[in-house]
Amino acid sequence: MHIAIALFEGFDELDALGPYEVLRRAAEAGADIQASLATMDDIAEVTAFYGTTVRPQGRLALDDRPEVVVVPGGGWNHRGGRGARVVAQEGRLPALLRQLHDTGTMLAGVCTGAMLLATAGILQGRPATTHHLALDELREAGARIIDARIVDDGDVITAAGVTSGIDLALWLVERFAGAEIAVMVERRLEYERRSTVWRRS
Repeated sequence: MHIAIALFEGFDELDALGPYEVLRRAAEAGADIQASLATMDDIAEVTAFYGTTVRPQGRLALDDRPEVVVVPGGGWNHRGGRGARVVAQEGRLPALLRQLHDTGTMLAGVCTGAMLLATAGILQGRPATTHHLALDELREAGARIIDARIVDDGDVITAAGVTSGIDLALWLVERFAGAEIAVMVERRLEYERRSTVWRRS
């Protein structure tokens, strides 16, 4: 299974790199998961919100569609000149996410990455969550707000604030590779998952 983590100028470091480490450790533990850091454009590096520069490992594209795309947030609540809000306004990444989802890719929004999914029209009428400072905007965008750290609605998963991306990635590991590997990764990270995953019954 290929899980791509979408990077853009101003993405939040922990939103992307927390899940990346979880998924890479799961692969080390035997999960059939290939995780990569990907951008829409073929660029040498991308700069995160707090200044970390990262070299992408591939491109997000319809002709090489991953099974899952993890979408970080970053900068949404700062209303600055870069980050998720700017990317939402530009519209290119939300449009691609919509195309990927329409052709069968599962989407997982971390923190205000959920706002990029909402901009793409994917969360209309669907249960979701995001960072607490953006919940009103997510509601206004048409999502049904669920008071949970992780909301799994089948082909779309959303996670609350920044550190919840680690919980989201561990949930992906459990869902696709089993609880044994997820617990193994959790122990190796010296991390304890918080709260129960909300999942449509």
